[in-house]
Amino acid sequence: MSTVPISTVSGAGVVVTGAGGGIGAALARRFAAEGARVVVNDLDAEKARTVAAEIGALAVPGDASLIVAEAREALGGTVDIYCANAGVGAAGDALCEDDLWSAAWDVNVMAHVRAVRELLPDWLERGSGRFVSTVSAAGLLTMIGAAPYSVTKHGALAYAEWLSLTYRHRGLAVHAICPQGVRTDMLTASGSAGDLVLAATAIEPEAVADALFVAMAEDRFLVLPHPEVAGYHQARAADPDRWLATMNRVQQTWEGTAD
Repeated sequence: MSTVPISTVSGAGVVVTGAGGGIGAALARRFAAEGARVVVNDLDAEKARTVAAEIGALAVPGDASLIVAEAREALGGTVDIYCANAGVGAAGDALCEDDLWSAAWDVNVMAHVRAVRELLPDWLERGSGRFVSTVSAAGLLTMIGAAPYSVTKHGALAYAEWLSLTYRHRGLAVHAICPQGVRTDMLTASGSAGDLVLAATAIEPEAVADALFVAMAEDRFLVLPHPEVAGYHQARAADPDRWLATMNRVQQTWEGTAD
């Protein structure tokens, strides 16, 4: 059984879900470059295999909620670092249908819960493990035009926080990655809302991977590839009504109803 310390990446067994492109692929590439043994997961089997072949990793395609056992076996029995990156950018307002909410909850929150349920006993027994949650700034703030996405990303952040405060003294390191716009297919799919709020400051996926590695080195929970998000988060907490009024003006601009 592996006994790789959580401070070590070289030789670690790493799983990255949703790694067929975008942030997930960037994370997989960076971990592989640092000497980790990487499992690339994606619902799109061809994309998973393409990225895995590129970086000398193992491909375990399929539903991110269901691949933990297979990924662990592929890594020889132990997962040291698990990156819960798979997500759905569900748009929709307060009237959207239950199926959109269900899909967002299942991928953005429950897939994390199911993975930890599989991984945590071994991590606690060894006193070592690392869980990385790709939350997005929407989990700290919100996103116009995307109720299911915003709410479930808040849920993903809350779950990551709970894991950290509950198990950090037992060797579990937890990181929540909270970027704003990242130049991925999900940003493209966000349409006019993404163009208004995210596009101008969008970064490349590799910058997100860089920010994670800095946070791991500093043993820091929040990973903020856009540092300004810290200020927005502080302003939201300090004066919620002012922050909500500001965001409502953004909403009105998006609707074309602003004065």
